[in-house]
Amino acid sequence: MRVRSLCRDCLNDHEAAGPLRRCPTCGSPRLIRHAERDRLSLAHIDCDAFYATIEKRDDPSLQDKPVIVGGGKRGVVSTCCYIARTYGVRSAMPMFKALEACPDAVVVKPNMAKYVSVGREVRQMMRELTPLVEPLSIDEAFLDLSGTERLHHASAAETLARFARRVEDTLGITISVGLSYAKFLAKVASDLDKPRGFSIIGRAEAVAFLADKPVGLIPGMGPASVAKLAEGGFKLIGDLREAPDEKLFRLAGKDGPRLKKLANGIDPRKVTPERETKSVSSETTLDVDLSGFEELEPILWRLCEKTSKRLKAQELAGRTITLKLKTASFHSITRATRLPEPTQLAARLFAAGRDLLKRECTGPRYRLIGIGASDFSPPAEADHGDLADTATPRLKAMEGALDKLRARFGDASIGRGLNLRLPQRPSSEPAISRKAPEEEGPDG
Repeated sequence: MRVRSLCRDCLNDHEAAGPLRRCPTCGSPRLIRHAERDRLSLAHIDCDAFYATIEKRDDPSLQDKPVIVGGGKRGVVSTCCYIARTYGVRSAMPMFKALEACPDAVVVKPNMAKYVSVGREVRQMMRELTPLVEPLSIDEAFLDLSGTERLHHASAAETLARFARRVEDTLGITISVGLSYAKFLAKVASDLDKPRGFSIIGRAEAVAFLADKPVGLIPGMGPASVAKLAEGGFKLIGDLREAPDEKLFRLAGKDGPRLKKLANGIDPRKVTPERETKSVSSETTLDVDLSGFEELEPILWRLCEKTSKRLKAQELAGRTITLKLKTASFHSITRATRLPEPTQLAARLFAAGRDLLKRECTGPRYRLIGIGASDFSPPAEADHGDLADTATPRLKAMEGALDKLRARFGDASIGRGLNLRLPQRPSSEPAISRKAPEEEGPDG
């Protein structure tokens, strides 16, 4: 059977009876060949080591050095380049461990404004290919290119190869592409050949490809779920294909049918252009571990102000307020409470978070604190109060006046007295929750 091979460098397409090792035109080994290549149209695009790649682009002296993007010694790794990964450095690793593994690494402080700007440029270029773009984060998205062949005069695979070349030439960063018939498999494919990868998983091979892969490859499977399935005899995805429904329900609850379908290569989810923001939050890693309520309280207030500002900017109001803490031993603690009505106000976020924090200040020392809101409603439904709550309307009017002053004179122009007794300045700026697409960035 004759198979077509598309060169990702010169973009020429060749047909041959057997597999080509190199492009006959330019000699490149970077060829796309697959029996189903021109029949697949669902893709996952992921920028390669996004933050680190941008830093290397902007500072050529970093090109051949291991680069870690993250906070100071008390922080964690946001991302790192592929050179640093050869030393064992990974995203979310404590910075001190990363520097122990790779002492010669160059550490760069994150510049989120720059990363968001580049991410939006990539997103806009994606939308020029198809309106069906579903962002997952600042640097990755699903695309459905069904029906775009006539528009681009090319199959989805050819269009994506051109796109990868254009991103590299225009923005100076690289991407990896996964192409398949289902979202789950497209995302798996984009990880197979990083960086600058282009991998395809077709219908004919999907079940066999998945059979010997660990169940942890399935989206949403955390360590606890993986361990529970392993105890039941399900370590590989192939083990789930013929699993008895009652046993899967016992081990995985309502998620059992989904796992079985994915193990059989079935994923009917569509690409949806808009992804709802699940939560908005702010968090910070502290310079020193703190345990006292009076030490943590003013830091919590500052985070509530930042979260309130972001809620207002996104025209969201949250009803469930969540406090996040991380102990000195890196154990994460989350505590949540539900308000009588949604809020955007820093004061109400603080009141709820303060009560949660007070209960946790019983001895453990914390290295990280965060506050977030979820369970969203429109702002028009928020902060009305009632006969038993006459304070909320006054708080709303007061914060509205303060917001206008800050908009005119800057955020530092006016603040609450609680800020005056901050024990120290946290080492890293709070960031929006990883579930908010415009501000997040996975490891890539």
